[in-house]
Formats: sequence, C-alpha cells, structure tokens
Amino acid sequence: MYDGFGDIFTRAAENPKLADLFTLSDSGASPHGSWISLTFLSMLAIFCLPRQFQIGVVENVNEQHIGKAIWLFPLYLFAINIFVLPIAFGGLMQFAGSNGDVDADTFVLTLPMMKHQAALALFVFIGGLSAATGMVIVETIALSTMLCNDLVMPVLLRWEMLKLGTRNDLSGLLLSIRRAAIVLLMMLGYAYYRVAGEANALVSIGLVSFAAVAQFAPAMLGGMYWKGGTRAGALTGLSAGFLMWVYTLLLPAFAKSGWLPLSFITQGAAGIEFLKPQELFGLKGLDPITHSLFWSFFANLAGYIGISLRGGQSAREHSQALLFVDVFKAGNKGSSLWRGHASVKEIRTLMRRFLGTGRADKALANYAERKGHKSPDDLLPDGDFVHFAEIQLAGAIGSASAQTMVTSVVEEEPLGIDEVLNILNETSQIIAYSRQLEEKSRELEATSTALRIANERLEQLDRLKDDFLSTITHELRTPLTSIRALSEILAKDADLHFSERAKFLGIIIKESERLTRLINQVLDFTKIESGMAEWHNAELDLKEIVEDAVAATDQLLRNNHVNLTLHLLANVPPVIADQDRLMQVLLNLISNAVKCCDQENGQVSITLSKEQQALRIDVKDNGCGIKPEDQELIFEKFRQISDTSSGKPQGTGLGLPISRHIVNHFGGRLWVESIAGEGAMFSFTIPY
Repeated sequence: MYDGFGDIFTRAAENPKLADLFTLSDSGASPHGSWISLTFLSMLAIFCLPRQFQIGVVENVNEQHIGKAIWLFPLYLFAINIFVLPIAFGGLMQFAGSNGDVDADTFVLTLPMMKHQAALALFVFIGGLSAATGMVIVETIALSTMLCNDLVMPVLLRWEMLKLGTRNDLSGLLLSIRRAAIVLLMMLGYAYYRVAGEANALVSIGLVSFAAVAQFAPAMLGGMYWKGGTRAGALTGLSAGFLMWVYTLLLPAFAKSGWLPLSFITQGAAGIEFLKPQELFGLKGLDPITHSLFWSFFANLAGYIGISLRGGQSAREHSQALLFVDVFKAGNKGSSLWRGHASVKEIRTLMRRFLGTGRADKALANYAERKGHKSPDDLLPDGDFVHFAEIQLAGAIGSASAQTMVTSVVEEEPLGIDEVLNILNETSQIIAYSRQLEEKSRELEATSTALRIANERLEQLDRLKDDFLSTITHELRTPLTSIRALSEILAKDADLHFSERAKFLGIIIKESERLTRLINQVLDFTKIESGMAEWHNAELDLKEIVEDAVAATDQLLRNNHVNLTLHLLANVPPVIADQDRLMQVLLNLISNAVKCCDQENGQVSITLSKEQQALRIDVKDNGCGIKPEDQELIFEKFRQISDTSSGKPQGTGLGLPISRHIVNHFGGRLWVESIAGEGAMFSFTIPY
C-alpha cells in the first residue's frame, strides 16, 4: 500500500489532519502533559501490572536472569512497536472519510481486508488472538495466585474447624481455589466490558487499568528504598489513591456508558462544579488520564508519607524496613543466625502437602544438586534449607501462610545467654565506634570551620596589607615629591627672589615634618602592638590635658573655620596614665572631628564628664556621620572611611587603632556613636 517507512511517514506529515501528531505542543494532538503521563504510566506498568510481576518476580528463579532482562526486555519492547506507527498512520489515512465507523484497534485487520488479502487478515487474526489469549492467561494466573495466597488461604488456614493443617495433600484445594478465582476474574472482566468497555477503545481500558495498578508504586518503591515507611501509611496512601482513581476515571467511564447520569461529568457530583471528576478542584487543561494520575498520586503520596512520618514505626516495621532497604548489606545473615531443630522428612511432607508430590520432589532434588548432594536425604536441615522450603511454599500459599506452616514443623531454639552477651557486646562496640566516628566528624567539622574562618581572615589581612602599602606609599611619596621638586628649584635657580626662597623652604620644612609624622606613626603602632612601647605613667589632671590638646589644635580649628565648644568639669579626680599618649589620643580625635565636620558650618564639642569608676571624654562633630556597618571597622588597622569631599582615604588609617590600644592599655574603652546625617561622637574612658 505504501513504498516503505519513509513514504508513509512523509504522506502522514503532509496530511493536515495528522500533522499535529508529529509535534509535542499544548495545543496540538499530543500535549506535553499527556505524553509525559503516558510514559510514566507505562514505566510503572512494567513492574506493577500483575502479569509483569508474575513474569519478572514470581517466576524468576535466578537473579542472573535480570542481567539479560535489562537489555533484552527493552529490545523486545522496541521490536514489537516498530510497526505500530505505520499501521496507525496507514489506517488513519485510508479510513479518513469513515473514521467513525472503523475502530483504530482493528486497523491491523481492516487494512488487509480492505485490500482483499484474506490470508494475511487470517494470519493477523490468529496472531492477535494468540497474543490476547496469552495475556489473559498470564493475567488470570497471576491474579488468581495472589487471591489464593494472600486472601483465601490465610483465612482458611486460620479456620480451625477445617483442620487443613492435618491433611496430607492440599494441592487439589489450591488448584480448586485458583480455578474458581480465574472464573471469577473472567466474569468480572466481562462485566466491566459490558458496563463501561463498549463505550471505550481498548487502549482507553488499558490506560484506566494502568492508572489503577500504578497506585501500588509508592508503597512498593518506598518499601525498597525508604526506611521510614509504615503499614498505616502504606494502607492510607493506597486507599486515598484508589478512591481518587475511582472518582476521576472509573465513575466517568460508567457515566459515558450510560450507567450513571452524564451530568456527573459535566456538572460534578450533586451539581457542584468544584467536584467535576475530570476538572477536580478547578484543575483544568489536562486530559482525563493525566488529571486522574495527578490527583491519585498526590493523595497516595500525601497519605503514605504524611501518616508514616506522623505515626512512627513499630519495632516490627523498623526491622522489616532494614531487611528490605539494606537487603544487600544484610545478605544471608538471617539464615546463618537461625537456630533450631528441623527434620528433612517433615519439611518434605509439608512441601508435598501444598505443592504436590512430583513438584515438591523435583524442587528438593534440584536444591540437593546445588548443594552438592546426591539425594535430598543427604541434606542438612539448616537455616538455608528451611529458608528454601519457605520460599517454595510462599509461591503456593503466600509468604505469611508459608511462614506459619514452616513454624509448625520447625522448633527454633532461643539464643543462649553467652550468645546474647556476645551479640550485645558486639552491638555496644559498634555503637561506641559509631559515637567515636560522630565525635571525630564533629571535631573535623569544627576544625574545618575554624580553618575556613582563619583563611578568610588571612585573605582579609592580605588585602588590608596591600591597601596599607598602597596608601602609605602614596602618603610618603606626596611629601617626598614636594621636597624634591622644591629642592631642585632652589638648587638650579640661584637668582630666585628671597621671598620665594623662604616660601619654598617653609614648604620643605612642613612636608619634612609631615613625612616624619607619618613614619613615626607607623613605627609607633608597631611598637604598641608588639608590646615594646615605653610608657611613662604619672598622676594626671585630665582637664589640663584636654585644654592643652585644644590649644595645640587651635590653628587647625581656625584654618578650617570650625567652632569649638568645651563642657569640662571644674574638679575631676586624677588618673594614672602617660601624658604624651593621652595627648596623642585627643589630638587624633580632634583632628578627625575637624576633617569630618560640615564644611560650611563646622561644629566640634568636647565634653569631660564623670562616671562611676572613670572619667569620660566625648568628641563630637556635626558631619555626615558613620554608617553602622563601618563603626567597628574603623578601629581595625589600615581601615579608613572614604572622605566625603574627595572620595579618597586620608592618612594611614592607624590613628584610631593606636588610640584604642592606648586607651585599652590604661584600662579604659574607646568607641563611636553615630547617626547618619547627625555627625559622629567618639568617646573614651580612663579609670580614676
């Protein structure tokens, strides 16, 4: 009908009705949400569907087969899907005019029939019937086994009046239960088809089933990878997820089939639009499968995780979680720790009772061969053998019932006091070692934090050093440049007028004094910081020192047009300190205040007051103030605040650090208080 894959895809892409199928867009025929949800559902169906679970888990007797299945199963899926798209596109293009009369599920039959290829149509029918029959057979066997093992047999074995534990052979009863379950399942499937299936395509029925079995995924995956799950959480999540699935998918299918009023879909339950099953709680724009998957998984995960975290685990749930999540760490320790008495004869009789004589003897013979024995009679009734028997019985009557039956013929010994003490001793050693590791980890973390802080401090100091070298070089170069330039003028120009010569010499002297002051300040700070400075302490009158400092800075105040206000106590107690050092502190604070004053109306005030144990001096200016984040940084060496007029730092940035060192040496304290726009006040105290 078409010239290969390329031809049919090209024609389909050129067909206006099919072009959207080649793109993923929210407005096209294949929206993103639908594509993602279908892929997600298919992924979960691979191991959640009963028939997939039956093939992949129950009937998988060799773990090594998983290695082959990892690449063979995806290859199989790819191979059976190669012809899906060509058949779908061919059917859509061939039956475009009568698409409503031809079900897309039957394209594989109707296409050869349309071309009068009866043999091919018969071949396709036989293949489809075979595939469908095989699927139904595996599905019903899997479900009937689950019903028998996990629902019916546990009830019957606990029903004492039946006395099933005394019967020699229960294989016939198991077969009867499973056959009855198969008939029941077939009838239920047919009933669903008659109720809802006739109004939906086969793929729609399948997707509804996929969404149902996907509800097992959170508890199944959580049980394998999360140690915090609980039985109550799993049951709550499953119940909530299935209720959402019923409301958002199953009931709408019944409504479309006429078994429920269509208003249930269009208007919502009881006419409440907020409860419309396909637009639940106002969520619109999603296809029914994606919409149902979102709400069912939201309810499932919320119930599973929420109840598990809130309720806490029992001791049994905790032990089971460890066994499942850490299964590869635990290995076969369970069987090696098993202690008890068992009889090969009694276990063989038990296996024959539920598996049948032929199947039980064959399983025992294979196990004996793997263990290197010629006959099952040579087997040792150890923990491995008991575990093997329990696994074989679990496939027939379920794990819970198998454990009960094995316990009935096996006498397990309690551990002796010496063994218990050894286990406790080993456990205590592990706990102690774990605590040591935790303590070392905390110490390493603390050390790492300290090293990181120290490294950051070193980087900061390195930057400060670079800034200091840059600043001090600039400050030293400025007077040296002036001295050199003026000296060269005096040396070269012998005819220079006396007044000019005197002016230049005055500038040279002034710059030399500035240079000396800068060098002395750097050396002074180095001596103070290293503890090598000389101190000449004596009993001093702090009021006189303040007055001397004001007199020394009088010309500075006049040159900068700054008004000074003094508030000094008349009589103050003496202090023990170095007069020159205190004068150095005051001169530095006054000069800083003059620099920072308002340029048009500078105001500086000095206050001497008395506190409980010390005298306090406040030097306040009316400048722009100091930002809160800078008020502590300015006392660090080499740190400077940018000048408001030039934008460049002035001086070496050592004045305040030196002043704080001096005040601290005398037992006092130096700090700053400032509000933006209202100036700054530097204060220090000296004990009397």
